[in-house]
Amino acid sequence: MIRFLYNLFWPIGLWFFLPGYLMKMARRGGYREKFGQRFGIYDHEVQERLAVSRGKGSTWLHAVSVGEVNIALKLAKALRSLDPDLRAVLTTTTTTGFALANKNAPPWIEVMYTPLDYWPIMRRAFSVICPAKIVLVEAEIWPNLAAGAHARRIPLALVNARLSPRSEKRFRRFRFFVAPTFRLLDLICAQEPDDVDRWVALGVERSRIRHTGSIKYDPADLDRSGGAQEIGHVAAVGFERPVLFGGSTHPGEEEILARLFLNLRIKFPSLRLFIAPRHVERLREIRAQLEALPLQVQLASESLNHGKAEPDCVLVDTTGELQRWYGIATVVFIGKSLTAHGGQNPVEPIIARKPVVFGPHMENFATLVKSLVSKNGAIQVHDADSLELAIEKLLGDSESRDRLVENARAVVTEHRGATARAAALINKLRSEQE
Repeated sequence: MIRFLYNLFWPIGLWFFLPGYLMKMARRGGYREKFGQRFGIYDHEVQERLAVSRGKGSTWLHAVSVGEVNIALKLAKALRSLDPDLRAVLTTTTTTGFALANKNAPPWIEVMYTPLDYWPIMRRAFSVICPAKIVLVEAEIWPNLAAGAHARRIPLALVNARLSPRSEKRFRRFRFFVAPTFRLLDLICAQEPDDVDRWVALGVERSRIRHTGSIKYDPADLDRSGGAQEIGHVAAVGFERPVLFGGSTHPGEEEILARLFLNLRIKFPSLRLFIAPRHVERLREIRAQLEALPLQVQLASESLNHGKAEPDCVLVDTTGELQRWYGIATVVFIGKSLTAHGGQNPVEPIIARKPVVFGPHMENFATLVKSLVSKNGAIQVHDADSLELAIEKLLGDSESRDRLVENARAVVTEHRGATARAAALINKLRSEQE
């Protein structure tokens, strides 16, 4: 009954949200490529490539955007190590996620856009992809996708599952509508022990839930040296000077960083500012804001192409390379934590051996942040003034920076092996279903 109502009102919802959806895609660019795949329309070449694996079936991994795509690729590699003949389909929702997946996926992974969750579209997608199992990343549980898998007896797993207290409260309010879909999951790989109880409270059998740790935090590269040698071509813009780096920033945070940078430069004259906004389509807006201040601003691509040798501020205008850019940082500010809520992933700079500072709004990483702060592995500030004081202290004290990094890496190590654990459970699930 619930799914009947969902499909009944789905076209109305599509027309209501479609204008904003199309405007967002237009801003991000590249939306025309493979656009038909969103509606279950696949060209002959794609169908031929997928037909090769129809006998055994593909593993269908679904990821929303850049962060989830990185998790999916990491997991796919672990699954391939358990099954050398594995072939996979990776679907993603955003153009940035699609571009990153196309760039980094090996030949045995077919990258496609996620089909819209309407029953005729999803039915067409199932008939073309012919999945042997489906793996959803983090929070993407769609009713028709889940029901389609269940009807076809295709194992359905949710990996790197996170469920904050706020999300659990919201789901509980609508439990009548969401619980039937959640109960169709054959396996949930939860990031934290507390997440297990939250999923049980929403109607999922405890026997189907495993605490595996976070794939996103799994420090597969924790032992690498980090630093500027990791960034290759980025070296062309210079990393010898101290660098304040704003990673995955959101509206308002760029200007805050620029103003405190101008204050800090009085004490640290050689300091440079690097900013990597979460959404690159905002670059023009950000550049206009910062150039209104007494700052020389360049895009990273301009600096690499022999622009002004020493701009005050460099705006990173590439997607999917943030981990490499962190190598030049002296101190990293984690975006979406000061003027927006939720926060961004603090583990990437920690892996690169960089001290991290973030604002009060890190709700998406609450458990990790609590552990980092309590164990002196990161600094959490309340406002712009305290952010400036924290950064000033770190810039002037290399021992404090080193101590923060080592403590942070000890916290992250707790998630070591999460990818392998999730892959083993998924592989076993498949074996049980065959």
